[in-house]
Amino acid sequence: MISGHTRVIAHIGVPTESFKAPMIYNPWFEARGIDTVVVPMGCEAVDFPAFMPLVARLRNFAGALITMPHKVAVVDLLDEISTAVRICGACNAVRRDPDGRLIGEMFDGEGFVRGITRKGCEVAGASALVVGTGGVGSAIAASMAAAGAARLGLYDINAASAERLATNLRRSCPFLEVTTGSSDPAGWEIVVNATPMGMQEGDPMPLDVTRLDPASFVGEVVMKREETAFLAAAKARGCRIQIGTDMLFEQIPAYLEFFGYGTTSAEELRQLATIRY
Repeated sequence: MISGHTRVIAHIGVPTESFKAPMIYNPWFEARGIDTVVVPMGCEAVDFPAFMPLVARLRNFAGALITMPHKVAVVDLLDEISTAVRICGACNAVRRDPDGRLIGEMFDGEGFVRGITRKGCEVAGASALVVGTGGVGSAIAASMAAAGAARLGLYDINAASAERLATNLRRSCPFLEVTTGSSDPAGWEIVVNATPMGMQEGDPMPLDVTRLDPASFVGEVVMKREETAFLAAAKARGCRIQIGTDMLFEQIPAYLEFFGYGTTSAEELRQLATIRY
């Protein structure tokens, strides 16, 4: 029951219709008797630089979940960032410290890697292609590197974005082989769609699925539907897959610790969640 004591975690991005986090966090808060709610806030990109600092000044502000298209833009509004944010240039979690400073962290990559690892996909020593080097793709690439991937391929329609991430990764991980400029999935052990392709019916495939190796592990970040056309095509070729919401379930325990709510497990979150597509 929302009251004057309720604390708010702002879930900021567009379009809000694709948001799944409120259907995971809020049942957990209710089950634990915690007077906090996650509230979707459909803020347009043009308004975000003014909106974010004002939301963070609310007395009952508990934190913010940052999603598309604001994960990169939010970094310039923060007072302190983590190493992960520095490498990937994007942030998906913001909290306010006792002095009013805004602290940023990035959990997308950790959630994605934890998810595929739990499914038996070994990242250490593997090769991985990440298509889309915006906020979430950059975070996944950084976490793949941290988990010991031997070779990373980066592709984005904005070539400068992929090159910028490649430069950061080479600087931080000098023994990692990084290539850019190709979305061809042939020969890669792990293939990730980190683009928005799949959010809308009729979207083109993010890459040529006929070139997928059946032995590849294929992951998705789109959460608009449980199994996107891309994942269905990958599964039809014999690939093991990870759906977009798996990344979310795996990263929420880390989010909760960051916001000061203790922690939980992906299993408990799944039992309580009320996800609708």
